Amino acid sequence: MATVNTSDFRNGLTFIWKDDLWQIVDFLHVKPGKGGAFVRTTLKNVRDGRELENTFRAGAKVEEVRVENRPHQYLYEDDYGLHFMNTETYEQFSLPPEQVDGREYLKEGGMVDILFRADTNEPLKMELPQKVELEVVQTDPGLRGNTAQGGSKPATLESGVTVDVPLFIEEGDVVRVNTNTGEYETRVTN
Repeated sequence: MATVNTSDFRNGLTFIWKDDLWQIVDFLHVKPGKGGAFVRTTLKNVRDGRELENTFRAGAKVEEVRVENRPHQYLYEDDYGLHFMNTETYEQFSLPPEQVDGREYLKEGGMVDILFRADTNEPLKMELPQKVELEVVQTDPGLRGNTAQGGSKPATLESGVTVDVPLFIEEGDVVRVNTNTGEYETRVTN
């Protein structure tokens, strides 16, 4: 681990602060007319995702932690958590549900990125792709003639999540969903 000071701050920098891992989401160096300079930051907790704002005085030092995204395959969920496998080494591990944002979009066998702490090889958090493609397993048929209004209907996808889709979508169709907004984007296949 390297010690860095506020002049080294950048978006995405991960460091230890208050006995936890934090990542800089946004920062601003401020030099007021009176008093000392400081850095206003928005920080995100790497483990649980909560955000907070903090001000560091200029020159404050923190311990930088190197993190890496590594691709893994999602296997299944049980009472012990969500299980993942490294497809190169076949090593398996599990993460508790609170460290997995957007797990309602996961399907068994799907690929995701896992954020690891590089020095300890500790899995920190699962990062879902911004868009996923899932099959529609249940939806009501659209009524003929209603499609001109651009209406929508609920559809249950193979991961178990329900999203609103256009009336022309049928069971068996594969749709692309934005995992940030939870909204349907497009039909992938018929």
